[in-house]
Amino acid sequence: MALPAAVSAVLCALVVLTVSGTPAGACLLCFTSYTERLRICQTFAGMEGPELEKCEAAFTAAFGGLLDAEISEEIAPPSSGVLDYDERSHLHDSFTQMTQSLQELATAQGSFEVAFPDAAEKMRKVIMQLKEVQDVTVTRGDQAMFSCTVNFQLPKEEITYSWRFAGGGDLTYFREMPRAQGYLARIRPVQPTHRGTFSCVITHDQRALARLYFFLNVTGPPPRGETKLQASFREVLRWAPREAEVIESWRPSLGELLARPEALTPSNQCLLAAIAALASAGVTLLACYLSYEFP
Repeated sequence: MALPAAVSAVLCALVVLTVSGTPAGACLLCFTSYTERLRICQTFAGMEGPELEKCEAAFTAAFGGLLDAEISEEIAPPSSGVLDYDERSHLHDSFTQMTQSLQELATAQGSFEVAFPDAAEKMRKVIMQLKEVQDVTVTRGDQAMFSCTVNFQLPKEEITYSWRFAGGGDLTYFREMPRAQGYLARIRPVQPTHRGTFSCVITHDQRALARLYFFLNVTGPPPRGETKLQASFREVLRWAPREAEVIESWRPSLGELLARPEALTPSNQCLLAAIAALASAGVTLLACYLSYEFP
C-alpha cells in the first residue's frame, strides 16, 4: 500500500540538501524518536511479542541506507557533505509527515513488511532528485552568474525570487541582496570578498517553494601588495610640506563669458549686435580710406 500523495507533495518542496557522495543523507534515528517508532510498530504488530521485535528490526533495516547525517553549525563548501540547520528543519518536517503516514497505514491494518521498504524507497528517491549545493568557480575580476531554476513546474503567477549572501558564516548571517531580482543573479566584477554561500528562495503567495544554494569560489592572484619602497615613498609624500595655495582672480576670456548661461540676455544680445555693426562699419570705412589713398 503506497504512502499518501500528500507526503510526496511535501517532500518535493525540499529542493536543496548538502548531501555527501551517496544520495542517502537523511538519518532515521536523527529525525524520529524511539517512542514514535515504537508506537508505529505497536500499531502494526501489537503491544508486545516476537512480532513487535520483528517490526522494529524491519523498520531499522528498511532505512539502513539512510543512517548517517552530519549536522553543521556553519555553512560549509559542497565538498564537505554536511547539512546545515535550515536543511535539518526541512528534513525533520519530512520525516514527521512520513511517520504520520505510517501510523495511518498501521491503523488501516497494513503490512509493515511492505510499508517500511516503500517509505524508505520514497525518501531515497526524493533525496536523489534534490539539488546539491552548486559549486561555482570564477576567476577574480570576471562575472559570476547564478540561475535559480528547479526541475518541477512552478505556478505561473505571483512567483518571487529573493537572494541572500552569507559568506562563510552561520546561516543566521544571511543578508538580503536587494539588487538581485528574478531567477538570475550576477556579480561583476568578482572579488575575493564575494567567496561564500549564496541562497535563492522561490516563494509563491508568501510560501517558500524551494531553496537553492550556491558556493562561490574565487580564483586568481590577489591584488598586488605594495613593496617596502613604495610604502616608504608614500610615507614621505604624506609628510612632505605642501605648497601654499595662491588665490588668483579669475580673468575669463570672451569665449568663457559667452559660454555662461546668463551671458546672452536680450540686452547683451543688442549690445553685441551694435558692436558687430560698428565693427563692420569701421572695416568698411577703413577699406574705402585705403582705396582712396592708394589707388
